[in-house]
Amino acid sequence: MVNRSTMTREEIEDFVEGELPGQDVVLADGLDEAFLGLASDEDPPVAVYSIQKSIQALKARGMTLAEANEFFNFNVLPARQGEDYPLWIDTPED
Repeated sequence: MVNRSTMTREEIEDFVEGELPGQDVVLADGLDEAFLGLASDEDPPVAVYSIQKSIQALKARGMTLAEANEFFNFNVLPARQGEDYPLWIDTPED
């Protein structure tokens, strides 16, 4: 079993292919650390990401908490342009 917090993009793509062979799933660019899994009961199935882990990933790139929140809320969430785009959920912070 792969630790989700350390999955590379390749591991995420392999996981998606293993769970949903032949289906395209939109993955968020640059936020692999926040990937949680798949909502395969959605139609179409979508990738699921943690809001809190996304913000932490942005902070790790040098943003302040305020900058990371602003970037996420104005650049990441609005990018959800269609039913096949990732689902963002609140998760407990570590």
